[in-house]
Amino acid sequence: MSAGRVGSPGDRGVRAAVSSRSAGNAWLFRPAPRPDAGVRLFCFPYAGAGASTYRAWPEHVPDSVEICAVQLPGREGRLREAPFTRFRDLVEAAVGALEPHFGRPFALFGHSMGALVAFEVVRTLTARRGAMPLHLFVSGRRAPHLPRRRPPIAHLAHDAFVAEVRRRYDGIPEEVFRTSELMELLVPTLRADITALEGHAHMAGPPLSCPITAYGSSDDPEATEAEITAWREHSTGNFRYLIVPGTHFFVQTSRALLAADVVQALGGLAGGTIGTELRSRDQTGA
Repeated sequence: MSAGRVGSPGDRGVRAAVSSRSAGNAWLFRPAPRPDAGVRLFCFPYAGAGASTYRAWPEHVPDSVEICAVQLPGREGRLREAPFTRFRDLVEAAVGALEPHFGRPFALFGHSMGALVAFEVVRTLTARRGAMPLHLFVSGRRAPHLPRRRPPIAHLAHDAFVAEVRRRYDGIPEEVFRTSELMELLVPTLRADITALEGHAHMAGPPLSCPITAYGSSDDPEATEAEITAWREHSTGNFRYLIVPGTHFFVQTSRALLAADVVQALGGLAGGTIGTELRSRDQTGA
């Protein structure tokens, strides 16, 4: 789970996420539209965060890859909408909104909460015999079948909830924490996301057919290397995992490394092989 390290709702990235939404679809933000790209990469944010998390990713991928950041209700350009508090409802709504955009080759990437959302989206597509992604990339999230290691916090009173989020995840920047107006915007969305996460119960099912790459970091208390490698149980295809520098928010601090490895994993459709500095291990799926 991620507590959502977010900046000011008025910053440049958030304004871009509001103004550059796909026409007619509040669920998508394309920071650099590439209508002729061979692959679409749908990116799901961590808890409390919005699509602007991925606004800089186009700088790190070739023109053959289009970044399609997923904008969940209750944040940035969808601030007036109520966020989901039931995980299954979120997944069903995401599938309904995004499936029309799966007409060309695509892959999914998600960090922390976003990793679990992306995984359940692919499971739903599998159950419905829908379009399948080229690859599923999961980041900063333990494998979904593993038990929780910490007690729930979504039910806590405001001050206790905020204190626990800061203690566990260091997920609220100091400038946001000290600005009451920003906290009033952040906390309800963050609490809703964590409520949805804590209410999610993994249901056993057949493994996915698409390859999975799982990313972890050297200093992330939320997902150990063993918990990252446990994702191998969820694919019959190739499984690989990579460990990058950083703490839980390595999706920001190691962005260039992650994006380069995603492109490499996607192979020829994404513009060929790009070398990285990551520690990588390829493993055959079950």
